Amino acid sequence: MTSDRLLSSPSQTVGPFLSIGMTWSDGEQVVPEGSPDACWIHGRLLDGVGEPVPDGVVETWQADQNGEFAHAQSRLGSGSGSFGGFGRSLSGPDGQYGVRTVKPGSVSDGAGGLQAPHLDVSVFARGLLHRVVMRIYFGDEEQANATDPVLSALPDDAARSTLIAAVDGDGGYALDIRLQGAHETVFFTV
Repeated sequence: MTSDRLLSSPSQTVGPFLSIGMTWSDGEQVVPEGSPDACWIHGRLLDGVGEPVPDGVVETWQADQNGEFAHAQSRLGSGSGSFGGFGRSLSGPDGQYGVRTVKPGSVSDGAGGLQAPHLDVSVFARGLLHRVVMRIYFGDEEQANATDPVLSALPDDAARSTLIAAVDGDGGYALDIRLQGAHETVFFTV
């Protein structure tokens, strides 16, 4: 006997073949080779017990060094490509992710002030029903970070610290992304 009612399909998590289905031609290269002031923003994607999450995807979107978002006429650096502001890094077996980019400038907060320089980030990984969204701020922007409206809205320094990348020894920035558990990264509802 069949029913005339339609039933919903069971939900499914993203993955596990993100590295096959979500490749992108420019990948982790947000700026062309040889761009002035280029740096790596990198870290590890970790699960609730601190184990690496392989086959995850970390996508970044950002303004350029002047705090402007990409458009058809914008160009950055001496490379042949335009600054698009978008990067996609696939996490490796050790959970490592990274994008080569430039530190963005401050952007408007929509209320007459400025947001601290940051990257908007989406993370896709096995076991997630939907992407999670966060930001990466810069540890050497203490003054801007102190007045950023998003960071200021977080309840305490421990929560804010999960979004602030430390300066590494190579002129880049490092931040681990923890999907849950102790020191879980702050994720935003969008």
